[in-house]
Amino acid sequence: MNYRTRLGLSAIAVSLAMAAYANDNALPQTRLDLTGLDDAGTYRGFIVTYRDGTDNAVQRQASLERSNAALARTSALGVASKTPARLHHARHVASNGEVFVASQPLDAARARRVAEILASDAAVAFVQPDYLLQPAALPDDQYYSHYQWDYLPADGLGFIDPKTWMPVSNDGGANIQKAWDLSRGEGIVIASLDTGVTQHPDLDVSLADDGYDFITDSTFSGRTQDGRVAGGWDTGDWTAPGQCGPLTRANASSWHGTHVFGTAGGQTTGNGIGMAGTAHGAQVLPIRVLGHCGGLMSDIADAITWASGGHVEGIPDNAHPAQAISLSLGGPGQCPAQSVMARAIAEANERGATVVVAAGNSNTDVSRFTPANCPGVVTVAATGITSRRAWYSNYGEGITLAAPGGGVYDDDASTGATTDTGFIWSASNSGATTPTHSSYAGVAGTSQAAPHVTGTVAMMQSYRHSLGKALLTPAQVSELLRASAATPAIAPSAAKPIGAGLLDAYEAVRVAGEAP
Repeated sequence: MNYRTRLGLSAIAVSLAMAAYANDNALPQTRLDLTGLDDAGTYRGFIVTYRDGTDNAVQRQASLERSNAALARTSALGVASKTPARLHHARHVASNGEVFVASQPLDAARARRVAEILASDAAVAFVQPDYLLQPAALPDDQYYSHYQWDYLPADGLGFIDPKTWMPVSNDGGANIQKAWDLSRGEGIVIASLDTGVTQHPDLDVSLADDGYDFITDSTFSGRTQDGRVAGGWDTGDWTAPGQCGPLTRANASSWHGTHVFGTAGGQTTGNGIGMAGTAHGAQVLPIRVLGHCGGLMSDIADAITWASGGHVEGIPDNAHPAQAISLSLGGPGQCPAQSVMARAIAEANERGATVVVAAGNSNTDVSRFTPANCPGVVTVAATGITSRRAWYSNYGEGITLAAPGGGVYDDDASTGATTDTGFIWSASNSGATTPTHSSYAGVAGTSQAAPHVTGTVAMMQSYRHSLGKALLTPAQVSELLRASAATPAIAPSAAKPIGAGLLDAYEAVRVAGEAP
């Protein structure tokens, strides 16, 4: 069960165009980096690193003479100037570089030429313009600052509750915003195994048609015939009274998969509308495994195999194998190593996919719930804005770490007045049965905690890739998530542990980059 509140919001589509600049030069790329040059920009500084054993002081003077002679020949640069620029040596960089600065700003063409002249010296190991970097821009998504406390650092600063307009001390944030300084998940695929996804102006659903609906039984899929079909779309999971058992009540469609999809990273960030997703630079592949009344374990096991790049009989192989798999689902039971679920997870791990699972919302030991108790998974408990274990969250020695899953009541209590700040907000839909209007919803549950971690895993792997390092194994990912976890401001009871601590996405990504 999840705890939900809704916010009906209108949205407008915003498209962003980015221009890429391609540089072509004859010098080896190991000697010269001009990839950051912008044709519309101006540049003054150049960073030069000399080869080991070079006398920097002597070589600096030779570099200056050579460069200034070239700058004086403005005709050779194709630029007319009455006062040619000159370089002077500005300072030494501790990591063994030398900074040269021009007496006047240079346009991109002249900066490129100066860098090439500097790099042409055999004593030079590397040259690049001294680029001006900017602090990572805060998302301009219109509801980010009002609702998404979970993306901020757990620094105890007040976060304004949009319902009461009163400040609430934020000790439970996962420090995701700072992690974006290092990575946003580019180049990584997240598979979200859930109810599928709906169309939404704030979601990147470009892989939805490439996903798959693994529900074989028409009772659960809602289709007229048994069998699996292409596409990861959510057609609704509403139920009638008694449909899922003699004592079950009627329920509207949850749009659970859309909410989880957005939190993991599918929610477009920086588009001026809506909210933000965790690893919003990653691709999120929706896979439908839950329908009316839930989903069969055999279907879910097959979906894990397929999502990670394994072959499933009768299904075209996945063109987008995932490095991170999100499972916000479960039920009572064990997970022996010989079971199909345990085997599917083990094989996914062998293919390099980290499987992240919600601990469950029964306020009991996680050892009783599967697949949260399966070997090889990252099991995630839920905390609220105070960092206190959410009263519904499962606990126990099988928990890897906790992440924001949201509370429901003031101060993360188990009863009382509800507060919008207590929830985790993401994309949703307003349809009672089938999809209708796009909306946003505040939901609380370990289902919301798990995709924060899945998105963080994607950023960890993406950061590794950007540094030219091999991707981490799932076991290494789990180890680093534990090692980087923060101590909650409100410690859990010894009888109800929630793993290594609270997710600190920035630290997790940083240590992932440092790992050998």
